[in-house]
Amino acid sequence: MSPTDISDFEAHHEWDPTLPPVAVVEDGGEVSAALREVTDDQITPSARSEDLARLDLSRLYPLLGPVRVVGADVGDTIEIEVLSVRHKGWGFTAVLPGGGLLSEDFPTPHLHIWDLAANGGTTARFGDVATIPLRPFPGTIGACPAVESPAPVAPPGHFGGNIDCRDVVAGARLFLPVQVAGAMVSIGDGHAAMGDGEVCLTAIESPLDVSFRLRLHKGRSIPGPQLRVPGPLHPGLDGTDWYATMGVGPDLMAAACDAVRALIDWMVHEYRVAPVEAYMLASVSAHLKITEIVDAPNWVVSAYLPLQIFGQST
Repeated sequence: MSPTDISDFEAHHEWDPTLPPVAVVEDGGEVSAALREVTDDQITPSARSEDLARLDLSRLYPLLGPVRVVGADVGDTIEIEVLSVRHKGWGFTAVLPGGGLLSEDFPTPHLHIWDLAANGGTTARFGDVATIPLRPFPGTIGACPAVESPAPVAPPGHFGGNIDCRDVVAGARLFLPVQVAGAMVSIGDGHAAMGDGEVCLTAIESPLDVSFRLRLHKGRSIPGPQLRVPGPLHPGLDGTDWYATMGVGPDLMAAACDAVRALIDWMVHEYRVAPVEAYMLASVSAHLKITEIVDAPNWVVSAYLPLQIFGQST
């Protein structure tokens, strides 16, 4: 049986339990969707940095769905198995005023358009500086939360939503708690590549074609999103060295900021890129890790960058 295609239905931009389902599937049903990028087609391959100031923010995070799963009740678990994910040949990374981990450091809008079609669609060049491996995934998948009034897509919650987990790739299985009858699953926010943390607020934002299978786990209750992901977690980077910077202090958020600032400074010095370019590269390829969280009062957050993106393997 062919997957149920929800691509042609109007997108929604909020979590709302009163929305009627665009499709109804049985346990094990398959769904396909052509996801728009996060601005809902306001950014195109010909866009420039000045276009960012004209964005209609109410159109951000266009979601397709909801899809009702027959028999799903509050307290059950819904499993979303990602069957396939394909980007559509282009994407963008943007710095938006007021957004991102280092919003005070980068108050000026900046836009980079990526060509994702070259090199067989598996890598993308950042000017003449770096090559980024592509690993497409949907940044937002949620089983509608039990909210009393329509709620914004971001931030994420126990129901999933805008979790921006770079490992929800083809072959992954995401498990979400059901909070409303039917589970009412929606999906959107395509990414072609992202570093853990998405520090500048955007990844390589890209329209995607996705297909997924919905499975119901009756009587299984979980507190929040859980994930089974196929390895390796960093395909194509197994043979590379990594450079890591650390932030140390009593506040994990401040430590994360310090680690990213240090990584940006290092890239600027080492590769002669502009600070905003280093910020974008960190967002799409650097990975934040909690290195140490047991020696109070100070914790350590590290920002790891694969040197292979610069053509260095050792």
